[in-house]
Amino acid sequence: MNKKLKLEELNRLSISEYANSEKDPIVVILDNIRSLNNVGSIFRTCDAFAVEKLILCGITAKPPHREIRKTAIGATESVNWEYAESTDEAITSCKALGYDCYAIEQTEKSTSLQDLNLKNKRVALVFGNEVDGVSQESINQCDGSIEVPQWGTKHSFNVSVTAGIVLWEIKKTISLI
Repeated sequence: MNKKLKLEELNRLSISEYANSEKDPIVVILDNIRSLNNVGSIFRTCDAFAVEKLILCGITAKPPHREIRKTAIGATESVNWEYAESTDEAITSCKALGYDCYAIEQTEKSTSLQDLNLKNKRVALVFGNEVDGVSQESINQCDGSIEVPQWGTKHSFNVSVTAGIVLWEIKKTISLI
């Protein structure tokens, strides 16, 4: 038998323990995300992967908000986050702190996610708007772009799904925890 664990059996950290725990040098930047459900889902993913910080930019909604709370399920309380007026401002700030910045976008020179080597790097990852993706201005400001391989007929994933895929792959490469 393979018994499903109950919530109390998972031995998860409390919010205060999580706040004081070591995080990997990963910053997630959201470039004008329209869906509050996507924002909440990305908060939750950032919590799960112990990212250092989440930066909400432009029109991206900020907590507290009922629609974010529905999918974040408390992660707005555990994840270190801040707001920036523009994505370019967030990228500039991260670069000044020594982060390599990557747009998660399909470009002429994008690197496929599985070919990426970010060992021993501090990275900021820019995830784009559900319709327009990462803005060209932000792509120009980044050190490179990362593309998630796809084999179907669609040309993109939902932004929250993309965040989960990318963070999982990058976490395997640069995790300090």
